Amino acid sequence: MNYYQNIKDILVKNEIYKQVKDYSKNKHDLESYYEVGKLLIEAQGGEERAKYGNQLIKEYSERLTKELGKGFSTRNLRNMRQFYLKFQKWQALPAILSWSHITELLPLKDIQAINYYIYVAEKQNLSYRELRERIKAKEYERIGYKEELKEPKINTLIKNPVIIKTKNIPDKLTEYALHQLILEDMDNFLKELGIGFAYIGHEVKIKIDNEFQYIDFLLFNTKYNCYVVLEIKIEKMKSTYIGQVLNYMKYIDKHIKESFHQETIGVILCKKENKFVLEYCTDYKIFTTTFQLTNNS
Repeated sequence: MNYYQNIKDILVKNEIYKQVKDYSKNKHDLESYYEVGKLLIEAQGGEERAKYGNQLIKEYSERLTKELGKGFSTRNLRNMRQFYLKFQKWQALPAILSWSHITELLPLKDIQAINYYIYVAEKQNLSYRELRERIKAKEYERIGYKEELKEPKINTLIKNPVIIKTKNIPDKLTEYALHQLILEDMDNFLKELGIGFAYIGHEVKIKIDNEFQYIDFLLFNTKYNCYVVLEIKIEKMKSTYIGQVLNYMKYIDKHIKESFHQETIGVILCKKENKFVLEYCTDYKIFTTTFQLTNNS
């Protein structure tokens, strides 16, 4: 078999396809580069030999660049080879993603991490630059979900820690100051918190036992169709916080939640996670996580 000619034919057809059928070029790109990766491995004598042999790729790169132009560097061909190696067991290629998305995923060794980033990139329509930032921030390592990704539970997509980016980190952090930092960039905070969170209100006034109380943040999760009570604590986790949040959740379920909504959940964002309280918290609808301030300048 003339592997070089087959690879060249695939790439030429792909370039033509992209010009004629732009609406589906991502899918065709991935199918073409996947096939090229497969042929490269065969030309190098199989997967084991392909891991170490780059001379053939260098030769093909020089010939393709001379005959077809830019876009066929040794690095790009190695990426195509790696693409096939990592995705050959997938039932279907992630067609919504572009080749630029895929190249951000290739350095990852954990298949479940790749699964997770494909999931969030497709669900949240992330650009490849946004995906790069998620990977750089180690988002997968900060979630609880470590099994095969299908339809993760809401608690497993709440990150730990939640990274709050700000240009000005106050010398003395108070709960009020932390609230203001979150409010200044609520959109990014909600994305950082997890998937499907929407802002309802801040310092939401409610009345419990003839006494007015205030919920730090009331959110709604569109994916799980439920209200979310979010309490912010700059101190370590305390068992009293759980009772407080439970009362707020019960109030929302009784006075605000509609019959077609799922039961309200609670999230406590605190300075440092207290494992004892976490492990022995009896209410499965309350989740705790920590926060981390980073400079966004």
